[in-house]
Amino acid sequence: MCTLHPEEEAHLMAMASGGQPTRTASPRPLVTASIAAPRSLFDVCWDDVLIPQVAVYLSLKDLFNLRCCSRTAQRFVEAALEKRQELHLSGNNTKNIDVAFRVLARCCQRLEVLHLACCRWLTDELLLPLLANNKKRLWAVNLNECVNITALSLQPIIVECKELRVLKLSKCQWLTTGAVDALTLHQSKLVEFDISYCGAIGERCLIIFFRKLNKLTVLSLANTPSVTDQVLIQIGNYCRELEHINVIGCAAISDYGVHALTSSCPLLQSLMVQRCPLVTERVLAPLRGRVHIDRPGMGYMPTVQHHRLFLQV
Repeated sequence: MCTLHPEEEAHLMAMASGGQPTRTASPRPLVTASIAAPRSLFDVCWDDVLIPQVAVYLSLKDLFNLRCCSRTAQRFVEAALEKRQELHLSGNNTKNIDVAFRVLARCCQRLEVLHLACCRWLTDELLLPLLANNKKRLWAVNLNECVNITALSLQPIIVECKELRVLKLSKCQWLTTGAVDALTLHQSKLVEFDISYCGAIGERCLIIFFRKLNKLTVLSLANTPSVTDQVLIQIGNYCRELEHINVIGCAAISDYGVHALTSSCPLLQSLMVQRCPLVTERVLAPLRGRVHIDRPGMGYMPTVQHHRLFLQV
């Protein structure tokens, strides 16, 4: 049986139908149309490209400048802020920063780290909406020297930030014994805690507090009058993972408390004890070489009486 070529077969069919021979149609291309190229920056995919690959490298100032360009730019910036994980405004007291903060408080939904130290403009009214939108993810909060907020702003942090690991409240005179009691009740995962210069907290409150915080690695109690030897003993008994402690200006502590602390914390790396008149080289000299001490040595050599003293701790 003879096999016809496709072109010959088409010619015969055309002759049989009385028409003109036709050519075999060309195969259809695999791709029928090319994808249209983006016409502007904002045509590029936001979630997969622009936000993770571009917006993360822009400062807050850059983002707010971009936000002013157009309505599309505004929507893009607010989408980028919604996914932002860190907010650093410490020391930023520029004009109208409070207006920008209201935008951040509304847009930011996934913050994990919040640094607002020394922000004199910050008030409860500004801070509370931001905390309400981000309380489930926050693990680090720095409010050092935020003098115009109150313990009201601390309430959602204490009660609802279940992932909190770092809390800094240095020079927050509004921090009361009641707030620390609430911390004791609701927070047990803190690894870094700073309550330097907080004079309204009592000794008993601190003793109870440190019995629960057995994960602390960094602790600052500088110039806190209620820090005594009994507080240091409790820290040594319960905070065995402690690596750094600052008790500068704690005039009530002595060699007794420092020895109890350092002998119970094998991971201790630094001890800050300047302006502690009752802490002497009797306790510091044996630590030198193993622990960084912010006070220069005085060439003290331990004596038998020194060893007998600390056998009683």
